[in-house]
Amino acid sequence: MMRRRTTLLTGCTALALALGATACGGSGPVSAGGGDKALDGQTVTVAGVWSGSEQKNFQKVLDAFSEKTGAKTQFVSTGDNVSTVVGSKIEGGNAPDVVMVPQVGVLQQFAKKGWLKPLSPATQKTVDADFAPVWKKYGSVDGTLYGLYFKAAHKSTVWYSPDALAQAGVKPPTTYAEMLKAGHTVSDSGLAAFSVAGQDGWTLTDWFENIYLSQAGPEKYDALAAHKLKWTDASVVKALTTLGKLFKDKQLIAGGQKAALNTDFPGSVEKVFGPKPEAGLVYEGDFVAGVAHDQFGKTIGTDANFFPFPAVDGGTAPVVSGGDAAVVLKDGKNAKAGMKLMEYLASPEAAAVWAKAGGFLSPNKKLDLASYGDDVTRATAKSLVEAGDSVRFDMSDQAPAAFGGTKGAGEWKLLQDFLRDPSDPKGTAAGLEAAAAKAYQD
Repeated sequence: MMRRRTTLLTGCTALALALGATACGGSGPVSAGGGDKALDGQTVTVAGVWSGSEQKNFQKVLDAFSEKTGAKTQFVSTGDNVSTVVGSKIEGGNAPDVVMVPQVGVLQQFAKKGWLKPLSPATQKTVDADFAPVWKKYGSVDGTLYGLYFKAAHKSTVWYSPDALAQAGVKPPTTYAEMLKAGHTVSDSGLAAFSVAGQDGWTLTDWFENIYLSQAGPEKYDALAAHKLKWTDASVVKALTTLGKLFKDKQLIAGGQKAALNTDFPGSVEKVFGPKPEAGLVYEGDFVAGVAHDQFGKTIGTDANFFPFPAVDGGTAPVVSGGDAAVVLKDGKNAKAGMKLMEYLASPEAAAVWAKAGGFLSPNKKLDLASYGDDVTRATAKSLVEAGDSVRFDMSDQAPAAFGGTKGAGEWKLLQDFLRDPSDPKGTAAGLEAAAAKAYQD
């Protein structure tokens, strides 16, 4: 089972304020109009996990490509398990030309199976000029660039009710220690501080990753993500100890550990922004805003706002990201036109189409922030771009799925167990190492 919640929910970001999350079925070929018609009569097939509002908004990007080039486009929704669907299509002689890949690990898998074409010199030149080097790194395998990161998620945002903080008389904190202190003040004013979605193990990995990146630094983060550093390392135990102080503090977690373990991600947002608030803050990515607006009618920037995940123990404030990379398949019937689509997707012009439509962040430095529809999303995008090379991709999304992306197993389950009983960080670290060693070996 692949970890999809983060990518699926990114389609509900603050930018989606004017859009309903209406379902959107598979789109048929889209006719072109205007442009120089360089690809007139050709069809580009694109596969990806997106559905609903995400698919609808990406189709607007494809329509703009059609308008520009004369190509027709066909989007095929794969559902969550991209690698299985794409593999079966390749075997059946019906491979798409371009695939939008949601995980670094899947991109690496595709490359190692020999499924991918390296990106064209024109696209590589744009990536070098307009994207921080870290995005090239995550799109490359063994020094060859295969993936273009078109869409990103910002996973270092702490969302809060401005009313709850105002009532408690606290301001958004800039350090982790200040955040816990502010949480106690919120709790003293009558609301629990944090709503924690412990029922979804992926949210707990995100908590850990932000603390670890800030506390241990990017070099150790990279080493741990590649399993070149063992999970029994003192830096992991330290981060778990830091996280455990939050987990065991009943003043800080709405309903305590038991309630957290029975709260899924949408439920955690409801506890802060729903009709009967139980907490003042909820940590998760930029996609929290879409749930707060679409499901609970909150105005982003007024009824719901965020502050950056704060620095831990004197470290640098973390910026953890997720994202979707476009790749070109060797076996696609129209890989040449697929390469032209990649060149378009690398442009700020393409990013601006989805930025205007909503539910989108771009790592492209050349995209004008005015393209985004509201100040909160502009601030989120600005933070992501300005983080530059200090951005780190979600660690569990870099891991084999057996360790970092499977419900009821690996890191998800072990961190849920740690939430239930955070008294033994060393024991949890040992369990994580055993699970990681097996998954990376397999």
